[in-house]
Amino acid sequence: MGWHEWLVLWCAVWGAAALVGVGMSLAGLTKAQRTVRLTGRIERVRAPRHGGSRLGGISVVVSYRDPASGQEVTVTNDGERGEMITAAWEGREIGVSHPRGRPHAYRFSNAPEQPSRGLGRPAFALFLVYVGLVVLVAIDRGWPWALIGSGGPPAILGAVQLPWAVRVRNNRLDRLTAMETVPGRVVAVLKDISVDQDDGPITTITPVVSFTTHQGTAVTAHCTSHLPHPAGAYDRDVTVHYTAADPADFTLDRAAEHHSEKLAVAIHALAVALLAATAVAGAVLLRR
Repeated sequence: MGWHEWLVLWCAVWGAAALVGVGMSLAGLTKAQRTVRLTGRIERVRAPRHGGSRLGGISVVVSYRDPASGQEVTVTNDGERGEMITAAWEGREIGVSHPRGRPHAYRFSNAPEQPSRGLGRPAFALFLVYVGLVVLVAIDRGWPWALIGSGGPPAILGAVQLPWAVRVRNNRLDRLTAMETVPGRVVAVLKDISVDQDDGPITTITPVVSFTTHQGTAVTAHCTSHLPHPAGAYDRDVTVHYTAADPADFTLDRAAEHHSEKLAVAIHALAVALLAATAVAGAVLLRR
């Protein structure tokens, strides 16, 4: 079987997978549609142990109301329980989900989740079909088509999303400007060691900062950026800038965050320009 036949088979298989996924979504049978999504509330935050591990996130006790029985259920995030909780305070609302009929298999997310139709995998399958078609056209009609196919549609998509990215950046900059400032303290430095076959042991350092908002909310959170010499930061006093509506949105360096947001939009615009240039180059080569 040659390259042409393999690519046709590739497109057919992933196309069929996309159709099956869409059909399951329409029938309400996807994993996402069979997941019960609830809102939990953190009742208690357990202080992290200095020198401990970041695995599992900040230890919390969470309560939520079981829709089937109407009773209050109390659980913890011990073990593999979905997203790592990296910022916690008593009263914070987080997402709790579990497969239908299996409440013991609950998982957490850092925010309550909206119902989903489970179209992520079908969309990815369609992307793989598109990749196969681009390669197939490039083989049949010449490699400049690969430049057009890999640059043109992504450039259009990126250009369409650019105004949205600018709005998101502006909103983020407004939130940074409006942040409140309080003193904080590094209450623990967590240390994890993993082994890489090529590079050997890899050490991950995660400082944990504690601060109390002006509203009286005591927050405990992982702090992975803008803290110099994190390995020796235990018991260090820091200045924390946080969003009053969501203390999980905090930073130790507002100026660096401003620069990062502006740089992200610039990179987005540059990527769109490079993709468009790639598509134009392919079109020019086809005309020769």
